[in-house]
Amino acid sequence: MISSTPIPVAVIGVGALGSRHARLYDSLPQAELVGVADIDLERARAVAAQYGVPATDDYRELLPRVRAASITVPTVAHREVALALMESGLDVLVEKPMASSLEEASEMLAMARKKEIVLGVGHTERYNPAVEAVIEHCRSPRFIEVHRLASFDPRSLDIDVVLDLMIHDLDVVASLVRSEVSRVEAIGVPVLTDRVDIANARLRFASGCVANLTASRISQDKMRKLRVWQNDSYVSLDYLSQEAWSYRLVRGEGRPHVHREQLGGAPEEPLKRELEDFLAAVAARRKPRVSGEDGLNALRLAYRVIGAMEDAPA
Repeated sequence: MISSTPIPVAVIGVGALGSRHARLYDSLPQAELVGVADIDLERARAVAAQYGVPATDDYRELLPRVRAASITVPTVAHREVALALMESGLDVLVEKPMASSLEEASEMLAMARKKEIVLGVGHTERYNPAVEAVIEHCRSPRFIEVHRLASFDPRSLDIDVVLDLMIHDLDVVASLVRSEVSRVEAIGVPVLTDRVDIANARLRFASGCVANLTASRISQDKMRKLRVWQNDSYVSLDYLSQEAWSYRLVRGEGRPHVHREQLGGAPEEPLKRELEDFLAAVAARRKPRVSGEDGLNALRLAYRVIGAMEDAPA
């Protein structure tokens, strides 16, 4: 029987995203937020004051008091913090991308297995109700088109746009197609920073499906859309509005007509659903929906895209 006692949790890193983790943990009956940490102590104190919990600039001070934690520090520090928490026996939800390298991610996964730790990775789009509905609906995708465009934000400039934004869609597309990637072609351009700011990747899967993905963090307008064509239908997904529609040709008496059907239910906050799943996984000692293995697979595919960009003709 799963205990109904709230799980004591902490948030390590309370920038824009970590602050959202803290807000949601404080609102969930399954969790007890017991502290936050950030190397910027004033920022940690400001967030902690909202929820009446302690703040520190040394996350290790919180370890004896918590059972699980969200790691929302910059990607370059994911490995260090995750290993320290897991070594202490804490279950961990680490934001995407899982780590700065495949080697670091593999080390984190090995530690989780060794210590029997619940390790989740924050691919939040997998908790978008509309995304869930599209993954369930699409059984044999043949062509996929994805656009994820965002305006410039100085946050996350320690990684390029593939690891910052495109990795969301790489994870979703891989979940949709359910087939090995046989070929990757890609191009990327550094525009406002010294890292790639806009990228396009074309993935060919063993099943024959082709996916074309574009990600930009220097666009004027925000767009997060995915479209899927399969033999019997066309599916359109808007990540932002959480709306998904299926279109299929219906033949019968008279002229054929296009049947339009909405997929999925009411919109919900994906991050809230992600934290609920993580807490349930901690309580039940099971893998979360997006596990450490999933995070490593998404990172592996992202690095294949990065490698293809580096091999592309100048």
